[in-house]
Amino acid sequence: MPYVPSSHPFIERKIGTIRREYLDHVFYWNGADLEKKLDEYQKYFNGHRVHAGIRGITPNKRAGVSVIKIANCENYKWQSQCNGLFEMPIAA
Repeated sequence: MPYVPSSHPFIERKIGTIRREYLDHVFYWNGADLEKKLDEYQKYFNGHRVHAGIRGITPNKRAGVSVIKIANCENYKWQSQCNGLFEMPIAA
């Protein structure tokens, strides 16, 4: 149809994921604050959050970026991500 913007399903899914998992749970005051929080979420999303679509690994690991050491179940602590919205175990 003419004059109808076409949507891109992958982008729409990414926006929905960011909105549901992060923006619906945090407050932001202005554009700069929102940018800072989205940058934190991007680091969490690419470096810590596993993805079913790529067999349970993170995008950083798939791209060959240095990987965080896996926590030993006997000796670990929790690291806060995205201002406390998520917590990940890390080696203590």
